[in-house]
Amino acid sequence: MPVIESDYRPPWPLRHGHAQTILPALLRRVRGIEYRRERLELPDSDFLDLDWLAPGHARVAVLAHGLEGSSSAHYVTGMARAFNCAGWDVVAMNFRGCSGEPNRLAHSYHAGASDDVRLVLEHAMRRGYERAGLVGFSLGGNMVLKLMGEFGSAAPRWLAGAVGISVPCHLESACDAMARRTNRPYMIRFLRCLREKLRAKQARFPVEMDDTGYAALRTFRDFDNRYTAPWNGYRNAVDYWTRCSALGFLSEIRRPTLLLNAQDDPFLSPQCFPSELAGRSEWLHLEAPPHGGHVGFIAPGKYYSERRAVCFLETGGSDAGGEKSGRSDRIRIGLSISRHFAITHERPVFIGRNACL
Repeated sequence: MPVIESDYRPPWPLRHGHAQTILPALLRRVRGIEYRRERLELPDSDFLDLDWLAPGHARVAVLAHGLEGSSSAHYVTGMARAFNCAGWDVVAMNFRGCSGEPNRLAHSYHAGASDDVRLVLEHAMRRGYERAGLVGFSLGGNMVLKLMGEFGSAAPRWLAGAVGISVPCHLESACDAMARRTNRPYMIRFLRCLREKLRAKQARFPVEMDDTGYAALRTFRDFDNRYTAPWNGYRNAVDYWTRCSALGFLSEIRRPTLLLNAQDDPFLSPQCFPSELAGRSEWLHLEAPPHGGHVGFIAPGKYYSERRAVCFLETGGSDAGGEKSGRSDRIRIGLSISRHFAITHERPVFIGRNACL
């Protein structure tokens, strides 16, 4: 324990990872979200823009979006609404440079920037909340899980726990997965968005933001070697991935933590499903449903990921949402994941130009 037998069973048209990934990004609109923005000044002279849904509850959920997302991403607004309805205030982070305004420093956000999540969590608790929870998506989920491991046994007593959704917790193999031919449309979009961020800061940082030859970049390995690693003090992409992958911190977690990764997530590798580690842990819960895509988990009304996150943090993991599994189930999950990643998908997918994943 605790490896969880998932209750998520989507209808058959949604039992495909690319459909689960793309359809919400293209079609979902969450109505009635009216954030109040606050700018948090940081010790290094940079800033984070925070968006609040705070009617005055006693608990607060901190939400951390994914790569090139923001507080307005459909999966963030859906989660914010779910927690508000359950009696939690919400603060949705916009990572550095993701709020519609370039950040002040040359470096931006990255998968290991757990200190920024910690600063927002501590800032929120200064408002007098009784309890707090963390929810992170994709790259933001890696930050959240890394922070939970960094807290270890010193985690604050008021921290109810954390939920990571669609988390590439082994960054190197996940980046290699993204380099597959079938994921090329996603990579084109991500690299385009990242280049726009570079160009927005070129006048202020002409050397660091030089994009000469950018068109030759094809993968996250290319981008992280050229930009992310040197910006943030890492030797190269592999050094960055090794030091920042949440997988290396999961064994230190000492508060209830749920990792919800779908087995058909096209962005993840087998190493992103740490079933053996979860099986030995008292605190890390792994739920790996066969379907769900990348930050998908489509369901009527509240998405499955939203219901699970609220339930998990409400109960501190005591209501796991399914049966806790033993060794045979961990083997079954492992075999299922292996079968999925052994399949060769012949057709690449199309993503609308303005889709936000």
